[in-house]
Amino acid sequence: MSDGRSLTLTASLRPAALDARRGIVRLHPEVLTALALKPGDPVRLTGRRETAGIVALAETGASRALLYADDLLLGNLGLRDGGRVTVAPVPARAAHRVTLDGPPEILALVSPEMLRLALLGKVVTVHDNVSLLPQDVLPAAEARPLVAAARRSLANTVGYAWTTALLTVTDADPTGSGLVTMDTVVGWDHGAVTHSPETPLEVPTPEAPSIEDLPGLRTQAQELTELLDLGFHHREVLGRLGTEVSLGVLITGPAGSGKSALVRAVAAVVKAAVTSVWAPEIAALTNDAAAARLRKAFATAMPAVVIVADVDALAPRDTPSPLATVFRQLIDDALRSGTAVVCTTSRPESVDPALRSPGVLDHEIAVPLPDAALRKEQLTVLTRRMPLAENVRLDDVAARTPGFVAADLAALVREAGVRAALRQKSAESPTVAGEDFNAALEVVRPTSMAESTVDVGGLSLDDVGDMASVKEVLTESVLWPLTYPDTFARLGVQPPRGVLLYGPPGCGKTYLVKAIAGTGKANVLSVKGAELLSKWVGESERAVRELFRRAREAAPTLVFLDEVDALAPVRGQASDGGTTDRVVASLLTELDGVESLRNVVVIGATNRPDLVDPALLRPGRLERLVYVPPPDSDARADILRAAGSTVPLADDVDLAALASTLDGFSSADCAALVREAALAAMRESLDAATVTAKHVEVARGRVRPSLQREQVLWLETYAERHA
Repeated sequence: MSDGRSLTLTASLRPAALDARRGIVRLHPEVLTALALKPGDPVRLTGRRETAGIVALAETGASRALLYADDLLLGNLGLRDGGRVTVAPVPARAAHRVTLDGPPEILALVSPEMLRLALLGKVVTVHDNVSLLPQDVLPAAEARPLVAAARRSLANTVGYAWTTALLTVTDADPTGSGLVTMDTVVGWDHGAVTHSPETPLEVPTPEAPSIEDLPGLRTQAQELTELLDLGFHHREVLGRLGTEVSLGVLITGPAGSGKSALVRAVAAVVKAAVTSVWAPEIAALTNDAAAARLRKAFATAMPAVVIVADVDALAPRDTPSPLATVFRQLIDDALRSGTAVVCTTSRPESVDPALRSPGVLDHEIAVPLPDAALRKEQLTVLTRRMPLAENVRLDDVAARTPGFVAADLAALVREAGVRAALRQKSAESPTVAGEDFNAALEVVRPTSMAESTVDVGGLSLDDVGDMASVKEVLTESVLWPLTYPDTFARLGVQPPRGVLLYGPPGCGKTYLVKAIAGTGKANVLSVKGAELLSKWVGESERAVRELFRRAREAAPTLVFLDEVDALAPVRGQASDGGTTDRVVASLLTELDGVESLRNVVVIGATNRPDLVDPALLRPGRLERLVYVPPPDSDARADILRAAGSTVPLADDVDLAALASTLDGFSSADCAALVREAALAAMRESLDAATVTAKHVEVARGRVRPSLQREQVLWLETYAERHA
């Protein structure tokens, strides 16, 4: 300690922290007190270089002598291998201007407004590296919706690559460290910048793509072209017919599917000027500033198209504001003057219904999630300038990317190109091979499935020991509808809508779902029963609707409802004010309602099938009841072999004989036994090369059977009654 206002600590890397790459440093509470700091305050950090960060409380058990930071911040300090860091408070000075540089693909895709939201609440220093990950650890209350908008829009625009991209701060005013606020002028080095109150600047519109570069959107492009061409160039025909056309359009579709690109391509065809407005950035301003920006955007010469992207942020359904009224009036005025107003959203249910009323956004165009054939077309366009090796089969890549939209496929192609470059740094004629796409598929995930997917880890039904009859039923009920929907359509029958897996705990119900997902190449949405329940009226039903909306967007999708008895108990018996009854009603409507549930299969899992509402188990819903029994001796042997397939077992380990002695062991118990035997070998020697019968015997004494005979007998009786 130097003067009571600075401390010298040892830097410690936090590689798995949730706040990684967000400019956060964590300190012991006593260190914060000694420096007169509170969470969210900026601090100056001095190692081999000087930088700045935002302080937060360290976890319980943290050391007073350590400063916890991620690899990005340690790199900015010049201390990638650790070292001593001096921490001192600094005044919270707002940055007036920040200029950055980064990879060409990020510069081309990320607008300055979007960049400012990604940096909002971060303290930046010239020559530092920063990420696009928003500072959502300690956001100010008013910044929380903006941070959420930044995260969603970056994922939509850039795809998966936005989480790993690094930028460099090339210039700033003031020259030291500054806090990025909504008044900070943010821009790219030698490129576009955001507006400032003193010097409003125009942000150039991206170059319009060709309609031929938008496979899968040609039908929508033709519909929009006919509408705009009629409204811009043939109004005299409408006048002679005594009618008029409204040029208000709402385009809906999954995030990243190319809605704004579609509008720019059509505008180029009809030779109309384009003005783009990003709704989250407008909504972040004060009402007066936002209204001024909107009026300026709508004051365009004819013929013109005003694109309002992510309009749900500007005119939300649940929390209308005075700004929404101004926006509605500007749309009315623009449409009367002959300007086309095209709004886009990936969440149509969140848009103010007043915008979708007659005379405002009269026309609605839906952009669907691409199927395998359209994904192949998109991949063909994206890779036309890329030298592909002979072993690259784009139809196979398309089949392995359900739920991917255009932005995700672009991120996949970029990642495959990077992998190829890393492999062939010195090659004169490098090519992108099949293994590069395989590696890219390991890390690039569809944005429509963010934060809700199950990591199947390459599992398939072949990895499931025994259960031949169960696997056969699941193949017919789950895999066939997802893999061969055309066959069901050709035969004129509806595929099964859902399956209920039930059986004793630990017998492999969840493992079976992961194996099915790996076999069927489908997206998986996994939800624990209680996760959808909320004490707030209407929120639980909204969560159910949102779950199935995302499932439809990412089809083919497998929705896994674990512990479904907690989500859909028998109605009329709860004491929670009717919340679970309304959730059951919502679930029944989604499974077998008016809206089609195409290419979506639902699997529920429970060990108490008697507690599930009977209406959920009728045909058309979870119509197939599949009993997952506890393993017998032969099944236990298969499970032991599958669990031990990667374990070097010695010759004296007889898995068949061992299985015969494991009466009462579930599938999970058998897997735990193999794991415990390997740990016993490690305890004996960390250099152990094999797991012997002696180690298995030690594990046998530690792992106890978990199956209860009474519960197993009851479930077997239930299975016989419902066979």
